[in-house]
Amino acid sequence: MHHSQAKEMGARWLESAGLRPTKQRLAIASLLVGDGQHRHVTAESLFEATQAAGDKVSLATVYNTLRSFSEVGFLREILVNGTKGYFDTNTTNHPHFFWEDTGQLQDAPEEDLEIAALPAAPKGAEISKVDVVIRLRSKG
Repeated sequence: MHHSQAKEMGARWLESAGLRPTKQRLAIASLLVGDGQHRHVTAESLFEATQAAGDKVSLATVYNTLRSFSEVGFLREILVNGTKGYFDTNTTNHPHFFWEDTGQLQDAPEEDLEIAALPAAPKGAEISKVDVVIRLRSKG
């Protein structure tokens, strides 16, 4: 896909969330959604991608931008090990495989997953989402 096309898709994405299209946000948005494919990123992997693309964006800015994209519902954050945050451009409820040896997160086939029941939320609370992370390791 052409670079300007990716920027344009990024700009439209920001606009639909009512976020100001700053230069840094545009750079990050076009890397996230510029080719129309869903992806899983960490702040670190996205920071490396901005550097490779020649965009001057600090790691702190990448973190803050991912946070604000999550707050408006454009990204879904999946915590693995309680600390490592992966951000998914596909915000639907869907399961993931997590490769323990490489740290890769990928979508798992949804049609095979069955959750029969969830515990009732405590008084005064409601369930906002369910994260299913299936941990994998290489055999042998």
